[in-house]
Amino acid sequence: MQWQAGVWLGQFDAMASPCEVLLALPRDQAGLANTLARLAAEEVWRIETRYSRYRQDNVFTTLHDRPDEPQRVDPETARLLNFADQAWQLSDGQFDLTSGLLRKAWTFDRSDRIPDPRLVESLLPFIGWQRLNWVSDQADAEGQIGGGWLTLPKGLELDFGGIGKEYAADRALGMCLMAIPTQWRQSGILINLGGDLACNGPRGGREPWRVGIEPTDSDTTGALTLQLTRGGLATSGDASRYLMRDGKRYSHLLNPLTGWPVESAPRSVTVAAPSCIQSGLVASLAMLKGTMARAFLTETGLPHWVVDG
Repeated sequence: MQWQAGVWLGQFDAMASPCEVLLALPRDQAGLANTLARLAAEEVWRIETRYSRYRQDNVFTTLHDRPDEPQRVDPETARLLNFADQAWQLSDGQFDLTSGLLRKAWTFDRSDRIPDPRLVESLLPFIGWQRLNWVSDQADAEGQIGGGWLTLPKGLELDFGGIGKEYAADRALGMCLMAIPTQWRQSGILINLGGDLACNGPRGGREPWRVGIEPTDSDTTGALTLQLTRGGLATSGDASRYLMRDGKRYSHLLNPLTGWPVESAPRSVTVAAPSCIQSGLVASLAMLKGTMARAFLTETGLPHWVVDG
């Protein structure tokens, strides 16, 4: 932990991103700051371990080891699947956790290597949320869900990367709030997972957090600085993940219905919402709207910032 600019700063790496925990605690609370930062990091690592497709000993692997068989899932996974189902419905099928399979065709490394259309076409039969069978338990009187039943057809693959980091930011904040003593609860906590943010309130209960948004190469104004007092903030864009071919830029944001990048999408969309996972969803949905992104964001009524191409 470091004491920096009047806050305690803890740093760690997770989900292929640099991460931070900022705590507006007094300087003499180093022990508490260390405890909270450790709890936040451990929660993020737990979620990464649980749902990473790169491991062979986790929930992700278990779900995919038994295709075409009904499987009982735990409450946490059920909540994520319910959120994914709602997102799929809200987006008319464009936000789809089964679309990660398209990485077999697309590598967004700023090169000019556009995939063979036949390869993209061959993947489409294995993409589509509507192809799996998900039945959630009903919520109890307290709104809790005990689990649910999932059947994944052979060849389909879930990719929790589309919501994992935002979910982890909210969870890390929640862990800190459960552990912090009452007298410090209003001090201010900010979780930053590679630009996906969650906070419980202003610094020291008074000053907003000042956060910078990574500029795109088309944004000549430089980094955008925003003030965040509560809730979540997330950005969707192609600052570093894109292809360029014959003067045309191909964004990493893919339409799962076609297998190809969304046309005429903004370069970047940043959204503030009550939670980080909500912010990330709305920012992604706006990007998927292409030329209608601004109109969609206006309809949500949420604070937002857009950088056009």
